[in-house]
Amino acid sequence: MSSAESYEILPATREGRMPFSDGETWYRITGDLDSGVTPLVIAHGGPGATHQYLLSLTALAAGRPVIHYDQLGCGNSTHLPDADPSYWTVELFLDELDNLLDHLGIADDYHLLGQSWGGMLSAEHAVRRPAGLRRLVISNSPASMPLWLEAAASLRAGLPAEVEETLREHEEADTTNSPEYAAAMKVFYDRHVCRVVPNPPEVAAAFASIEEDPTVYHTMNGPSEFHVVGSLMDWTIVDRLPRIAVPTLVVSGAYDEAQPVCVSPYAELIPDARWEVFAESSHLPNVEEPERYAEVVESFLRGG
Repeated sequence: MSSAESYEILPATREGRMPFSDGETWYRITGDLDSGVTPLVIAHGGPGATHQYLLSLTALAAGRPVIHYDQLGCGNSTHLPDADPSYWTVELFLDELDNLLDHLGIADDYHLLGQSWGGMLSAEHAVRRPAGLRRLVISNSPASMPLWLEAAASLRAGLPAEVEETLREHEEADTTNSPEYAAAMKVFYDRHVCRVVPNPPEVAAAFASIEEDPTVYHTMNGPSEFHVVGSLMDWTIVDRLPRIAVPTLVVSGAYDEAQPVCVSPYAELIPDARWEVFAESSHLPNVEEPERYAEVVESFLRGG
């Protein structure tokens, strides 16, 4: 497993909340939105994780404003544990992103970085060809959940036999909330989600937030990264990727649960895309190789 590279989390310039749907969306700005430099908006994963595990990207605020936010249903935004499962849709989170851009007055000029589910959301945003989107980063994201599950099956086949057996038994018995399932799941996560063990505090906090309120994650994804039985189970954007009309950086890790089979459509079908693989990383190169990740992203945003 990797050892943690040190990185600094810059303090917020300001935080705020904006009304959205049945609650409020919380956001965090690092840097000056009036600087004249195109800001970077960061969409976190899950669905239902929080901005915390992406706070290493405040390093990019040395050159531009960086905006983190917690999507509705998690973190510092309004939680809605009693919402009907049909409430949680891709369209809801697309509307939330549009609302954020409008609220901050940046809808006519911004970059967008989405990680994991956030990359799926960002791709959905980009295929609609918003006028203000300048550059797009799709980080550690599948272009298709069926392809994601294909990759997961391949990676699970490489787990110790007793670990895979434990996972399978609890999934078949619908007892994925058991401590045994959690322990077996951790073996997969330490290999393919975050190879920095123990996890940095920001990563641990994001995982803890899902455990505290799994509403969105369980509804849209399922009980784990590799047992997807939620509403996103059949999601795909593969056939729409040629519509993305901005320069795009695709990122994945060599040990990533987002294996090439589910990432490659982005690189192959988006007209102006490049693909960067982080050799020492799994699903979170922003914390596994933070310095290089920041350098690659910033170079891309500057037009390199």
